[in-house]
Amino acid sequence: MKKKVLTIFGTRPEALKLIPVIKDLEKQIKIESVVCTTGQHQELLSQVLEGFGINVHYKYNCMTENQSLSKISIEILEKIDCLLKRIKPDLVIVQGDTVTTFMSTLAAHYHQIPVAHVEAGLRTNQIYSPWPEEGYRKAASVFAHLHFAPSLSAELNLLKEGVPRDKIILSGNTIIDMISLVEKKIKTPFILKKLEQSFSFLDPRKKLVLVTGHRRETFGKGFRNICKSLIKLSQREDIQIVFPLHLNPNVKAPITKMLSRRRNIFIMDPLPYMDFVYLMKCSHFIISDSGGIQEEASYLRKPILVTRERTERLEALAHPDESLVGSNARTIFLKSARLMDDALYYNLMSQSKNPYGDGRTASKIVSEVMRYLGISIFSRPTVRALKSEVNTGKV
Repeated sequence: MKKKVLTIFGTRPEALKLIPVIKDLEKQIKIESVVCTTGQHQELLSQVLEGFGINVHYKYNCMTENQSLSKISIEILEKIDCLLKRIKPDLVIVQGDTVTTFMSTLAAHYHQIPVAHVEAGLRTNQIYSPWPEEGYRKAASVFAHLHFAPSLSAELNLLKEGVPRDKIILSGNTIIDMISLVEKKIKTPFILKKLEQSFSFLDPRKKLVLVTGHRRETFGKGFRNICKSLIKLSQREDIQIVFPLHLNPNVKAPITKMLSRRRNIFIMDPLPYMDFVYLMKCSHFIISDSGGIQEEASYLRKPILVTRERTERLEALAHPDESLVGSNARTIFLKSARLMDDALYYNLMSQSKNPYGDGRTASKIVSEVMRYLGISIFSRPTVRALKSEVNTGKV
């Protein structure tokens, strides 16, 4: 009899890191893989899931504009509670540190269903930084049964908190599985030509700075300061800045207001993942508050200025003291200018090493899940590759 494994996620970053796991689960003849989304990032989710041919069995829309954390928490908890009663999975898989992760873990705990937490153990040890994610991931660790630590520091964090050693698996990070796959696709002539055409407005004579931002602690004054630094930076003749916007109105509104029609700044809608990886590869350096982009930048060996006061991914940064810039406009500008002008400093900031594995994390996770469920590892005779949309650059 097959074991039923339910994978739950709500945001695009969760999806990107769980797609390799889902694809591997689908190969296993003794597992029934079920996928549920809560719809935190509805539009962005549809884009990436369709691109990778992921079949979603249960799709909820728990997010409304400017919804409070309390309201979305209750909505997700109720939806997942009903789903667990209905389908009775043998195991639930969650990822990272979102409200979907925490509420799904709590719901599974109420039903005494074991939980596997992918990317477990990340900590800043400051409960409001990042907020509310630090609280979510710590709480998820209390209820989880399998903890897939992406790095040695994450494993040590879990051990310090009393998680039994035999419940922790040092797995690496599935984002390396994903970005290494997409990077190979980008190198194919057809896709590369298509991407070059999509970004033909960029001037190859100018250095590209890629910027993103989305965290709640940066809302308001933080984003205004970041914009001030970008305006000053954009006055240089040798630079071009691309800023794909997050759809959250608390992010989109102030950035659009301050940066629209500014010289050398291109504000864009959210990009498909392949397009974004292409821009990361083309960039001179990156400015971001994203934890996932810190991981991707370490893989691509791109300098990154992290617009946060603390990070749970110190191992991804070549020089954390230099990389953490917060939302101080002057600091962001000065370090950006130095990355433009000081070759030695640039090389120093490019020396990060990928600490997150060899791109085979998903298979390790699925192997441990099957071991936990007491079933032997045996893949389908024909391994189903990613859908043809990947090959045509629709990711």
